[in-house]
Amino acid sequence: MSHRPNRSVVFLFGGAASFTAAWVLAATTKPADGQPPPNRSGVVTWKEATTHKAEWGEMRYFFRGESHGTRDVLVATAVVEPGKAVHRAHRHAEEEYLILSQGTGTWHLAGKEFPASKGDCLHVEPWVFHGLTNTGTEPLVFTVVRYSPKGLPSPPRPDDGKDEK
Repeated sequence: MSHRPNRSVVFLFGGAASFTAAWVLAATTKPADGQPPPNRSGVVTWKEATTHKAEWGEMRYFFRGESHGTRDVLVATAVVEPGKAVHRAHRHAEEEYLILSQGTGTWHLAGKEFPASKGDCLHVEPWVFHGLTNTGTEPLVFTVVRYSPKGLPSPPRPDDGKDEK
């Protein structure tokens, strides 16, 4: 007596495996338009974050792209060496929050300067010049959350001036 597998069982398991493989492939690859898949609920550890090193320190990127309600989202943490800044005061169309978790420095906001210290949180509206410089003797650490909401157009540029001072 030969033992042949039941064709419906083979079809069921084969179909399930094919579906699972297709789902995993779709969930982990970029769509045809080249955009990364939307951010999903999850944890990105410090070690897993993409690291960019520069003369001013380093930036760890946790989330980029879009989520359910945002587009052009950026969530990252910067470690800035004493006397340095990630960049000069600048502006852009996205809203932004900066949360200072370590160190001291100087906030630059709309042409004014303010002392910056651990626990401060800065909110920046679109197109407002802003920045942060480490004026302390130890590394300054801040987290940035920058985004544009979905369903709303980006605010128009207020002028045709430069975006960095």
